[in-house]
Amino acid sequence: MGKLCAIFGISRQGYYKGQKRKQRLRYQEELIIKLAQEQRRKMPMIGGKKLYRILKPEFQRIEIRLGRDKFFEILRKNNLLVKRRRRYVRTTNSNHRFRVYENLIKEIEVTKADEVYVSDITYIRSEEGFSYLALITDLYSRKIVGYDVSDSLGIDGSLRALKMSMKGKELKGLIHHSDRGLQYCSNIYTELLTNNGIKISMSEKGNPYENAVAERVNGILKEEFGLSGSFRTKEIAYKAVHEAIKTYNELRPHMSIDYMTPNQKYAA
Repeated sequence: MGKLCAIFGISRQGYYKGQKRKQRLRYQEELIIKLAQEQRRKMPMIGGKKLYRILKPEFQRIEIRLGRDKFFEILRKNNLLVKRRRRYVRTTNSNHRFRVYENLIKEIEVTKADEVYVSDITYIRSEEGFSYLALITDLYSRKIVGYDVSDSLGIDGSLRALKMSMKGKELKGLIHHSDRGLQYCSNIYTELLTNNGIKISMSEKGNPYENAVAERVNGILKEEFGLSGSFRTKEIAYKAVHEAIKTYNELRPHMSIDYMTPNQKYAA
């Protein structure tokens, strides 16, 4: 060992010091991977930026100095970066006889919870067939305040999600925003809204960007929480939806709300 150190121009003490540093870095990397995998078990497809934000306080607590670029390097080296998938199934039928409403939120600045709710529907696949997830999200906090899984694209599932979002609240003056789908334009749905003093807002025909937040929440649940896959039964799918929404509301930070979770922002 002494001869090798002499050849490379380093002292024996320097060699052993370097070995200890390498060992410490390997241990730190293993710990970082374990912490990342622990969060990925809860949120399998969460992006690297948000994962770093979640883990940074723990890194500081255990005295690991780690920048975001190095964190991404470790994720990449250990095949822990996520690949986004996009799939589209039509869930909106805007060819109907019911009244459509103008967009009330195009220029609005939302400043508090329960001021604007946005609604949308997505599909859930299982070996027993499709189910449909109706979601209602608070625009201010990104919290999912109402949801329902049903076997059809009929009105009932959307109504149950709406009633869940309204339960125990005084929502007079709230704006309910959606696309122009049959479910949201139906008389029974709009009457429930107007009877509770809720204003009705809808996106313009053919403009998906006017309901972007609702569609983004759908995408997060599908891409990051495994709801884009196919489940063995509809019962298993329903349980997966329930757990995904609970985790989303309680644990998933959003860049758009200063990396707070929906529950934190809703309560703020």
